[in-house]
Amino acid sequence: MTANPPSQGVSLGMPQLPAPDFPADVRSRLEADAAVIIARYPDSRSALLPLLHLVQSEEGHVTRTGMRFCAETLGLTTAEVTAVATFYTMYRRKPSGDYQVGVCTNTLCAVMGGDAIFDELKEHLGVGNNETTPDGKVTLEHIECNAACDYAPVVMVNWEFFDNQTPDSAKALVDDLLAGRQVVPTRGAPLCTYKETARILAGFPDEREGAVEAGGGAGPASLIGLRIARGEPPHTPIVHPRGEARGDAGTEGGE
Repeated sequence: MTANPPSQGVSLGMPQLPAPDFPADVRSRLEADAAVIIARYPDSRSALLPLLHLVQSEEGHVTRTGMRFCAETLGLTTAEVTAVATFYTMYRRKPSGDYQVGVCTNTLCAVMGGDAIFDELKEHLGVGNNETTPDGKVTLEHIECNAACDYAPVVMVNWEFFDNQTPDSAKALVDDLLAGRQVVPTRGAPLCTYKETARILAGFPDEREGAVEAGGGAGPASLIGLRIARGEPPHTPIVHPRGEARGDAGTEGGE
């Protein structure tokens, strides 16, 4: 009896070679930053999440080299680091654009126009979900919830809010990003690149002038229930669509 020949195209399951290390100068700089992060925690392994943001700020996504660095720095296995990096969607696993444009397609945003925005942006940019424009500037993705249902439909760029969007305003937004024009979120700090955002998420201060003061908070639509519970006179919250001056939208009722 002769053995059957192996099927063509079947992988032998050979493991990948060990990930390469960062260049010495980059590793030295990351080690200094990692020491600052780890010092915040009583148990070093608790620093894994911000360390993943740190390596993402270096390369724009979490590479095998970045996961190796986290594992060696925290005394973990690469399997433990990989399990975390692949669980959370804020960690990118492939090269991404300077601006991550996330369209909420969860129930309320979808009903209010999120699905239409996402479909039109895919056609407008010529990319699909989790794909990047050829110039490397914009990555488009759908997000399950942006935690801003009272401003639906919502688009986020590098985790900053753009409230009450329409297909036309969303297309104008990405056109501005592609052209390098200044874009101002509805709420929150001025935009920075995805790498810069990752460093801020790693716990390092945003040193841009005025950025901290401009940090986004809950808007009137989010706080109306609290105001009513406090016995304050009800009022009509005003949301300013992108491109509309605040003075053009009227004033809040009762004020």
